[in-house]
Amino acid sequence: MVSQSSERSEGFVVKYVILLASILIQTCIGGLYAWSEFVPALKRVHGLSTAQTQLIFGVLIATFTVSMVAAGRLLNRIKPRWIAGLGGIAFGGGYWLASQSDGNVTLLLLGIGVVAGVGTGFCYVCPLAMCAKWFPRHKGLVTGVTVAGFGGGAILLSSLAESFFARSVDVLSVFRIIGLLYGSVILAAALLLRLPDGEATSAQPVEFGVLKRDRHFWGLALGMLAGTFAGLLVIGNLKPMILSVGVASPVATAAISAFAVGNAVGRISWGWVTDRLGVGAIPLSLIFLTVMIALAWFFIDSPAGAVILSALLGAGFGACFVVYAAQTASHYGTDHLGAIYPLVFLAYGVSGLAGPWLGGWMYDRTESYLGGLVLSLVILLVSIPASLGLLGMFKDVLQTGRSVETDDLEGRPSRRRQRL
Repeated sequence: MVSQSSERSEGFVVKYVILLASILIQTCIGGLYAWSEFVPALKRVHGLSTAQTQLIFGVLIATFTVSMVAAGRLLNRIKPRWIAGLGGIAFGGGYWLASQSDGNVTLLLLGIGVVAGVGTGFCYVCPLAMCAKWFPRHKGLVTGVTVAGFGGGAILLSSLAESFFARSVDVLSVFRIIGLLYGSVILAAALLLRLPDGEATSAQPVEFGVLKRDRHFWGLALGMLAGTFAGLLVIGNLKPMILSVGVASPVATAAISAFAVGNAVGRISWGWVTDRLGVGAIPLSLIFLTVMIALAWFFIDSPAGAVILSALLGAGFGACFVVYAAQTASHYGTDHLGAIYPLVFLAYGVSGLAGPWLGGWMYDRTESYLGGLVLSLVILLVSIPASLGLLGMFKDVLQTGRSVETDDLEGRPSRRRQRL
C-alpha cells in the first residue's frame, strides 16, 4: 500500500514538472510574437523595408510549421527530450547567426527565418504531445495551459528588448542575447520531458494520402488558416500599425504585451470552452476574432483602444492554438496527435508566409494598414460557413442538434457525442 501510494505521489509530481518544463519551452519559443518590436530598429538602423521585415517573420512561421511535421514523425522513433533539445540548439544558433549578419537580409532570413524556425517547430510539438498523454481527461485545458506559455512569451521578450533599446543596444546584439539565453533555457527544460510509464513514443505515422480524403481534417485546416492569417497579419505589424495612427511608442510596446497577455489568457479560456463545446468552439472562436478585427480600426487610434483591442485580438488569435489541437486529439485520438496536428498546423505556415508580408506590402504601397485588416475580414467571413460545412456541423445541427466525432481515420461513428 505504501509503495503504491508513493508511486502515485511520484507520478503526480512528475507530470506537473513536465507541465512546467513544457510551459517554459513554449514561453521561450513564443517570443517570436514580439517580432514587431524589432521591426522599427531593423528599418531605421539597418535599412530593411517593411516587406523585408515581414518576409523574415513569415519564413520563420512557415519553417516552424513544416519542421513540426518532421518532428511529429520523429516522435515515432526518438525520445521527446532529444527532439526538443535539438530544437533548443537550433533556436539559439539561429538567433546567434542573425546577430552576425551586419543587417544583411539573407543572413537574417537564414538565421531567424530558417534555422530558428526549425528549432521552434522541434520545440513546439513535443510539449503538446507529452502533456496530452499525461493529462488525458483534460486535453483542452492542459493544451491551453501549455500553449499559454507560447502566447505569453512575447510579453517577456518585448519587455526585454525594449529595455535594451532604451540603453541604445543594437538590435543585432539583442538577437545574440536571445540566442544564448533562450537556447540554454530550452535545452535544460527539454531534458525533463518524458513519456508516462508504459507508453510507446507514438502511434504509427499517418500518411497524408489518408487525410486528404477526410472532410474533418480540411475543416480543421481551413479554420486554422483563416484565424492565423488574421492574427499573424496583426501581430507581425502591430507596433508600426499603432505608431502609424499617431499613438506613442511606449503605448505600442504596451499593446504588444497586451496582445501577449490576451493570447495567453485566451488559450487557457478557450481550452476550458473546448472541453465543454467540443467542435462547436471552432466557429465560435472564428466569429469572436472576426468581430475584434472589425472593431480594431475604429478604436486602435487611442491609447486605451490600442491596448484593449490588442488584448482582445490576442485572445481570439490564441484560440487557434487550442481548439484545433484539442479537436485533433479528441477526433483522432491522442496517439495520433503528434502526427496529425502538425499537418493541420501547416495552414498556420501558409498564413505566416502570406499574412504578415501582405500587411507590410500593402502598407509600403498605400501607407495604411486598413487594406490588410479588410483582407483578413474577408477571409474570416468566407471561412466560417465553409469550415462548418466541412466539419459536418450544418447537417448535425439540422438533424440531431449534436456533432458526431469518430474514433479512427476510417470515420466510424463514435459513441462520444458533444452538444454544440
